[in-house]
Amino acid sequence: MSRVAAGDADAFRHLVTRHTPMVHAIAWRMLGDAVEAEDVVQETFVKLWVNAKGWTSAGGGLGGWLRRIATNGCLDRLRRARFVSDEGLPERVDEALPADVAIDGERRRAAVAASIHALPDRQRAAIVLTYYEGVPNAEAASILGIGVKALESLLVRARQALTRSLAGKGLLTEGAGE
Repeated sequence: MSRVAAGDADAFRHLVTRHTPMVHAIAWRMLGDAVEAEDVVQETFVKLWVNAKGWTSAGGGLGGWLRRIATNGCLDRLRRARFVSDEGLPERVDEALPADVAIDGERRRAAVAASIHALPDRQRAAIVLTYYEGVPNAEAASILGIGVKALESLLVRARQALTRSLAGKGLLTEGAGE
């Protein structure tokens, strides 16, 4: 980061290459739109370049800082008027699976994604950061600007809402979400 702060484009390019997959994954999972996710990635790295001189390693290092910027960028976009895209979520099918298994798996994946996108913004952010990105609770709480107990409360409410949603779609057996 000190090289980036000094204007070293190669160092910046290295950080972009290294951290883009993580930043894009957060943005795509929170926004569900590839174009919007790419915009958040670009905005995140513009902020890294512009604010490199003021960056400190406290608070989860560079990865934690980039997660915070990306999450806040997603939350800002979610607070704005919702953009409706006619582009569906990208499908990912493993050709080695039998067709019926692949179709059932895709149906479940789409139902889970829809249920996650139906969550309130902060609950969605908590789920994405902790379960999809594997961010420890303390770091996720810091990214969201809340305490660990508040994060845990968000996660409990999010899991309950997901259980109700998936049970209503017939995807959970009795007692599976408890």
